[in-house]
Amino acid sequence: MNLSNDEVKHIASLAKIGMTEEELQLIGGQLSQILEQFQSLNTINTEHIETTAHPTSLNTVLRSDKITNDKADEVMLDNAPKKEQNFVRVRPVLE
Repeated sequence: MNLSNDEVKHIASLAKIGMTEEELQLIGGQLSQILEQFQSLNTINTEHIETTAHPTSLNTVLRSDKITNDKADEVMLDNAPKKEQNFVRVRPVLE
């Protein structure tokens, strides 16, 4: 599958990449080779294979969201150079 220069330019514009004519030729050839490799997947018989969202089962392990150090806020505020109520006071970053 050979890509034309216009197709490569379009792909480059979608990716917001500026290219010279030499780069268009080089990248166009490389993209064409990549697409040819993917075309070989069309020859694989997948008739009796179930569609899956992920090849393996996903088991996300999440820890419970519990406070383990009740005094962490107080210790952090004690170390702050400036504080205002329960917040660290910082210089403004925008004027």
